[in-house]
Amino acid sequence: MTKALPIIQRKPAPQRRIAMVVKGYPRLSETFIAQELLALQQRELPFEIWSLRHPTDKSMHPMHKAITAPVAYLPEYLYQAPLRVLRGFLASARLPGFKAVMRQFRQDFSRDRTVNRIRRLGQAFVMARELPDDIGHLHVHFLHTPASVTRYAARLRGISWSFSAHAKDIWTTPDWEKREKLADSLWGVTCTKAGWEHLSSHAPRRDHVTLAYHGLDLCRFPAPPEHARRDGSDPADPVRIVSVGRAVAKKGFDDLLSALAALPEGLHWRFAHIGGGTLLDELKQQAQREGVAERVAFLGSKSQPDVISLMREADIFVLPSKEGDGGDRDGLPNVIMEAASQSLAIIATDFAGIPEFINHGKEGVLVPPARWDMLANAINMLARDPDKRALLGFAAADRLREDFSIDAGIDAIEARLRAALGVARSFAPAQRDTVA
Repeated sequence: MTKALPIIQRKPAPQRRIAMVVKGYPRLSETFIAQELLALQQRELPFEIWSLRHPTDKSMHPMHKAITAPVAYLPEYLYQAPLRVLRGFLASARLPGFKAVMRQFRQDFSRDRTVNRIRRLGQAFVMARELPDDIGHLHVHFLHTPASVTRYAARLRGISWSFSAHAKDIWTTPDWEKREKLADSLWGVTCTKAGWEHLSSHAPRRDHVTLAYHGLDLCRFPAPPEHARRDGSDPADPVRIVSVGRAVAKKGFDDLLSALAALPEGLHWRFAHIGGGTLLDELKQQAQREGVAERVAFLGSKSQPDVISLMREADIFVLPSKEGDGGDRDGLPNVIMEAASQSLAIIATDFAGIPEFINHGKEGVLVPPARWDMLANAINMLARDPDKRALLGFAAADRLREDFSIDAGIDAIEARLRAALGVARSFAPAQRDTVA
């Protein structure tokens, strides 16, 4: 009689995880990153977060509080953590990819002789030493500084990496650097058609970069309110204009203040701005010079619920984006879609990724960038016409629901990340929780 062989109990292989690399975490201005991380967490994709900087904002969005992935912080300045950097260097020097990384760094530094380039290498040494053994893939947001750190660290550890490119990182990174990073990466995604076309022209193959709009997770937003029918004729109930964004050149807030100053005296209005930024003091001084300071409120950085609350009380949302310093520009700003979620009438510029969401005269009003005179005319006309505002707001909300929900973009990103880990995508969508 044949003796039965013993059953060998095999231990399951440990689950591999992804390291999500970001420039700073959490950041109020990067709701699109928080939204993506939360969505991937709800789909049970295993990851942890690695940040090149500690947070500087005094508050955070509810989405950040709902993200439970562990967060590791690299030394932002190498001199602040010399022993950590030294241990990273010594450990990295023993890795098979060390010589290749040093060759790459010498090439990079010969074309960009900056301290920042050295800092990226030092951060990569720390990251390569401290990454847990179960990290099987790196995914980085932004193709400039964060991708440099990620590229070096991935090569040191001998693992793959991918990227999400957004706006400034696409247009201000030198072409030679874009070509080399795209060639080294496993794949990439970007959030506007203009960005996709540009990156695809530098990619090793046409399908290397995928267009994946951020979209908006409408589960996190209240239903649109019934907006007031103000027309600017009542000084006791002026038209309420709002904008959201960092005070930087590419947002065009200087043009907006000039436009507001040019509005006719008989039109009664108030303007509120949400956001921090390096140009905030200059904008306040401009408001004084333009004679509109008493009707303008700079509210500083706010959490997303505060932003939405202000939008629900407003009549018009304005974002006059334009090209900034060094070619910097927007992609498709999430705040425009957030305004659409509340059926708020939108005025913006026919620039960057904005026309991919707004068709002029249908979902909003578009004017050429840096034309404060045309912007003033658009604000004046829309402020006096509540019926037109309602039509534009409803159309923008419909466009958002039909074509820019979060799921399509997250589906594409999740599938690629799971493939990078060698994990089959789950076809049973996880139940998503609403974030208060």
